[in-house]
Amino acid sequence: MVSNDVTAAPCEALLLTPKGRIVAPLLVWRRGADDFLLLTEPELGDVVARHLLRSRFAAKCEIEPEEHVSAIVFGAADGIPNADYGTPAVEVLDVELEPTVAADELELLRIRAGTPRFGRELDDRVLPAEAGLDERAISFSKGCYPGQEPVARLRYRGHANRRLRVLELETDELPEYDAEIRHDGKPVGRVTSAARDGERVAALGFVRVEVPDDGELDVAGVLARLA
Repeated sequence: MVSNDVTAAPCEALLLTPKGRIVAPLLVWRRGADDFLLLTEPELGDVVARHLLRSRFAAKCEIEPEEHVSAIVFGAADGIPNADYGTPAVEVLDVELEPTVAADELELLRIRAGTPRFGRELDDRVLPAEAGLDERAISFSKGCYPGQEPVARLRYRGHANRRLRVLELETDELPEYDAEIRHDGKPVGRVTSAARDGERVAALGFVRVEVPDDGELDVAGVLARLA
């Protein structure tokens, strides 16, 4: 049912529609020979459970919801490896820790690392390849799963028309979600996340692949460049 090979867990994976659109991102953690924990965003727990229950064959597995409190620990520590922030980190569950990184700092690290988040970069408008998830959450050698055909067709017979990119904006004012990105006066993408980075703004956005890496972009009248 999921896009990655869970025998290699812990691993990232996706639940997809038959057309290859994203239902939910997952982090698969194998707790035992026949016990897998699928970590996702809090608002997607019921969505994932319903999606899997509808597809269960002959009740050969049990699907139960769990709630956990998650924390990211940077550096060498025991936990579930997490690659979202561009620096070594693990995710630990149900441990009380005092925060040492503010929420806006954590968001800036995520944006600099080019990591998509559900509700910002990821929704049912987005294909995995557009968000760079084909490299980290999809196995192209495992058996069938919903959405496999369009995902494989795009990889082997075509290419994504847009990709998730990191941008630098010459301002300290955050752009609106879905703000239009323009190049040479033409719309070429949209902003999905942004955070202040000193006197500038770091942002994530989907940008058409033909835009040159050194091109000057415009976001609501503000000069922007691809990082």
